[in-house]
Parts: sequence; structure tokens; C-alpha cells
Amino acid sequence: MKESYWGYWLITLGVFVIIIMMLISNITTKNTQDYYLIKEVSEAAMVDAINLGYYREYGELKMDREKYIESFLRRFAENESLNTYQIDFYGIYEAPPKASVKVTSKSGSFIIAGDSTNFDIVNKLDAILEVGTTE
Repeated sequence: MKESYWGYWLITLGVFVIIIMMLISNITTKNTQDYYLIKEVSEAAMVDAINLGYYREYGELKMDREKYIESFLRRFAENESLNTYQIDFYGIYEAPPKASVKVTSKSGSFIIAGDSTNFDIVNKLDAILEVGTTE
């Protein structure tokens, strides 16, 4: 009888460890997906915001700040819900094109043994757009 209790406790411990591992895996997988989404959206928004008239006249890249923010938010909202994220823009320079974005995911709180814990993941990205010259 005593050996069967040890077996029950071992199975219960195994189930508990698997549940904890699934929660951690879900959080880290979401973080990786968010990073690559921010990276791709930022690059596409920078290309959309290029001022082509300025480039044709002076041969230098210059982007429009408002157009970048609008394009970034539109593209990000196509893939994710904006209600679960807080997006902050800082350090946006028009010439040369550079943008810094901070995206914070608003996750739910977990209550474990009376303690409430939040797992808000912050992704920061600095993007600089360059063009290669052919000589």
C-alpha cells in the first residue's frame, strides 16, 4: 500500500511539472513570434514611409515619421489584436531612416498559492534602413 502512494505522488508531480513547462513554453514561444513580427512589420513600414521625391532629387533616403507610424500600426493590427499590446515609438529619425519601437504584451495575471503574478513581455527594436550603392 505504501508503494502505491509513492506512485500516485510521482504521477501527480509529473503532471504538475508538465503543466508548468507548458505555461513557460507558451510564454517564450509567443515572445519569439512577437519579435519576428515586430522586425518584419518595422522593415515594411520603413519602406512604405520612404519619401521617393526626396530620394530622386537628392539621392538620400528620407522617411516620413507619421506615415511610418500609421503603416506600422496598420500592419501590426492585421496580425495581432492591438488590445493586448502597448506600442511606444521613440527615437524616430527621418534622415537617415531610423526607428525605435517598444512593444509590451499585456498578459493576464496568474494566481499561484495566493500570489498574483503578471508576465508582461517587453520587446524593443531599433531599425535602420540602408540602401546599397552600385558603383
